[in-house]
Amino acid sequence: MLMDDQDSQLVLVDFQSRLMPVIFEGEQVLANALRLAQAAHLFEIPTFGTEQNPDKLGPNPQAMRDVCRRTLSKMSFSACEEGLVDVLRPIPRPQGGNARSLPKHLQKAVPSTPKRETIVIAGVEAHICLLQTALDLLQEEFQVFVVTDACGSRTERNRDAAFDRLAGAGAELVTTEMVLFEWLRSADADPFHEIQALIK
Repeated sequence: MLMDDQDSQLVLVDFQSRLMPVIFEGEQVLANALRLAQAAHLFEIPTFGTEQNPDKLGPNPQAMRDVCRRTLSKMSFSACEEGLVDVLRPIPRPQGGNARSLPKHLQKAVPSTPKRETIVIAGVEAHICLLQTALDLLQEEFQVFVVTDACGSRTERNRDAAFDRLAGAGAELVTTEMVLFEWLRSADADPFHEIQALIK
């Protein structure tokens, strides 16, 4: 199954200032995460960030925060424990006013937002916060695509163990370029040159 930009949401987990310097291949991991964020912005894909204990670990990069619709502060390792699912599947709010004041045939229907059930996720640490969040998203029956070259841990072994477990649980393991070109689908699509520039 290919990723579809119209069905996707992007989740960026804990790319925080005090954490990234100790992540294995951290510079490349962060660069790929920023590419994903910029591409999602071009495609108007809803993007959300998380920050684990930001008072201790600092914020995500400002360039990432700027493209996120919301950045969730959390203490639980899984962002789903702190409301991520509610953000990804918002419940439509009823129209304002007293519903009883109008006859049923005059009441406006609550517009439904199309569901986006594909979650593209990247983050650190891969074997802790990224893993637990992704497993919970799978439990919630999202289609989960883990962007391996935009995920990291302090050690390569921990990162790879997380990928093994996620693949076994049903997550799709992909790379940044796989995501960008599946969102794009065609060389004559509007943002082709902008996406090409992100890769170069």
